[in-house]
Amino acid sequence: MLRAVIFDFDGLILDTESPEYRTFVEMYREHGAELPLQKWARVVGSSDSDFDPYAYLEKCTGKKLDRATLERRRRQRHLDLIKTEEAMPGVREVLMQARSLGWKIGLASSSTRQWVENHLNRLGIRRYFQCIRTKEDVERTKPDPALYRQAVRCLGVVPSEAVALEDSPNGALAAKRAGLRCIVVPNSVTRRLDFGKVDLRLNSLKQLDLEALAEKWDRAG
Repeated sequence: MLRAVIFDFDGLILDTESPEYRTFVEMYREHGAELPLQKWARVVGSSDSDFDPYAYLEKCTGKKLDRATLERRRRQRHLDLIKTEEAMPGVREVLMQARSLGWKIGLASSSTRQWVENHLNRLGIRRYFQCIRTKEDVERTKPDPALYRQAVRCLGVVPSEAVALEDSPNGALAAKRAGLRCIVVPNSVTRRLDFGKVDLRLNSLKQLDLEALAEKWDRAG
């Protein structure tokens, strides 16, 4: 019986991933290069990827770059793009439904706690989350399952009683490795990526009815 839902953050609650990819694409094009989505996909949903976009740009251009300056400019551009963004469609509705059902609500993110907390407070939805686990809480982030294992333990449920909501292959893999069911809601960056084996794929969280889905899965055993 499901009694907990655990949200990812970037790209699922707030679309920070599309703007971030955009800032790197813009940077690459300024240097006469291209950043293929399949290359970028390795970092989406993870802070432990082996892909270094600056090293790859240096390889593409054959030049040594001032990484610190480029990153400061790119990061400010990213912050400017997302500072007025609202929560993704359906997020508030799912949070309200989970609370009305008496479900535990958690969050598992590969980003920093400050990043997550600041945005949740800005969006006015921090109060819904009983447990938040971020990169500071684990040695390895997604696709390692540690974040989800810690989140279910914090919520006081077992993995089979929780469902993860994810937007990236790295996040979905982490959830499944931790023993959770996983619903994926790809965004504009991740919708063309291979998610492997997941339990449900939606175009928007507005399509999600937790109560009906829990009953369906319960009947199916």
